[in-house]
Amino acid sequence: MDVITMESKAYKELDNKITAIADYIFNRLEAEKPNEDDMWVDSYEVCTFLKISEKTLQRLRVSGTIAYSNIRGRYFYKVSEIRRMLEERLVKSNKENIDNLITNHQLYAKERRNLRKDK
Repeated sequence: MDVITMESKAYKELDNKITAIADYIFNRLEAEKPNEDDMWVDSYEVCTFLKISEKTLQRLRVSGTIAYSNIRGRYFYKVSEIRRMLEERLVKSNKENIDNLITNHQLYAKERRNLRKDK
């Protein structure tokens, strides 16, 4: 094992630089957090966490009550649209359910990102 010695002044300068870099990174991560209302969730997540059936969600799509995107046969919804539905009382649910939807979607997205990195 090698032992490296340095002056305390040099050590303090190095420590300050490392702290500045860490602060920059953490502030940058905080600033780049995605807006929850701009997140897209799929039908499965909406049905599971709002505790509604697939048929109810289909009725809302067909009637034009909720905006959606269809990508390769899968339907996706913006969280802002789901919030609007809850505020307009188009679906009986509560704030806790939408919070669970957002939290679990973020965990799922993070898990998928980690899987892609491992490949």
